[in-house]
Amino acid sequence: MLHPMIQPIVALIAGILILVRPSLLNYVVAIYLIVVGLLGLLQL
Repeated sequence: MLHPMIQPIVALIAGILILVRPSLLNYVVAIYLIVVGLLGLLQL
């Protein structure tokens, strides 16, 4: 039951990173999509 907690935490961290360093937008979005995709595939 860890999956429902992971996605909001990752989204919050991604949002904070984008606010602090807008130049990281492409990397943060790419990492977020990879993490969410892997979580979906692994059914965590």
